[in-house]
Amino acid sequence: MSMRVLVVGGAGYIGSHALRVLARAGHQVWAYDNLSEGHRAAVPPGLLIEGDLHDGTLLEKVLREHAIEAVMHFAACALVGESMVDPAKYYHNNIVGTLSLLEAMRRAGVNRIVFSSTTATYGAAVTIPITEDEPQRPINPYGYSKMVAEQALQEYARAYGFATAALRYFNAAGASLEGGIGEAHTPESHLIPNILKVALGQAERVLIHGIDYPTADGTCVRDYVHVDDLADAHLRALQALVPGVALQLNLGSGTGYSVRQVVDACRAVTGKPIEAVSGPRRPGDPPILVADSSRARAQLGWSASRSDLHTIVASAWQWHLSHPNGYGDTAADGAHAQQERA
Repeated sequence: MSMRVLVVGGAGYIGSHALRVLARAGHQVWAYDNLSEGHRAAVPPGLLIEGDLHDGTLLEKVLREHAIEAVMHFAACALVGESMVDPAKYYHNNIVGTLSLLEAMRRAGVNRIVFSSTTATYGAAVTIPITEDEPQRPINPYGYSKMVAEQALQEYARAYGFATAALRYFNAAGASLEGGIGEAHTPESHLIPNILKVALGQAERVLIHGIDYPTADGTCVRDYVHVDDLADAHLRALQALVPGVALQLNLGSGTGYSVRQVVDACRAVTGKPIEAVSGPRRPGDPPILVADSSRARAQLGWSASRSDLHTIVASAWQWHLSHPNGYGDTAADGAHAQQERA
């Protein structure tokens, strides 16, 4: 069934990939973004509505005027380290901003939402791989802010009949296998783009944050999931929404790779030596995060079919080779796509 979908944060990394997948599946889509971190050029012409998550009046107007039937919510601050030094920013944007969106939806009579959540809600998990039954004990304000937003979704489902899904990503990575869009953050904090910057000659070396973790080679282990797989999961979650039900699902490949293994994979794909140096641990980082995504397979029919490490790195490398300066703009001032103003 085709729906009219507002993708909040649709000019960002994962949101832009979801926007493309939704459109290809026949849905009518618009991106709503304040462009603080997103890029105009990541959104097809005519589909960008510029606005802020905290502007509830504008959100309600957009929802009503476009007869929106469902929302996907990607707009968030998402840097663990930054959240440790500026927690107020994370509480304000990720919690207060999400409540602003939910209330605008309630006023406009829109009750379907798919929410971009995170494995950071689990904190330093006791059981690996991590299932959805693992207690949520976040160890940084970013994870805490997402957990509170998830709790709000559950209460809106219970009290107001909302149909919600919170999708807990592990490490989003890679770039569209169709080309044209990919990862471009300023500053860039994700591991694979920072390694590839060295391969491109844009940086001298990559810094490994901690080599004394209780892992096989002393570096953090993470579960990397291709951004196209994440976009596909959002499409499937949209189709699985049920009024009064709040889904919570892990999205990961089920395979963990250490930082050193990722560096080696980037060397193999690029053919570049890529110097890596060791540094201190980064506050708020758990040693191991690997997903059990069996619930998403059972409930959505989803699997991480594109998420082997070689495919992830190769797609990212092709994006960075063809777009060495990202979208050629800063996050806030790109001018390549037309936009619609509400």
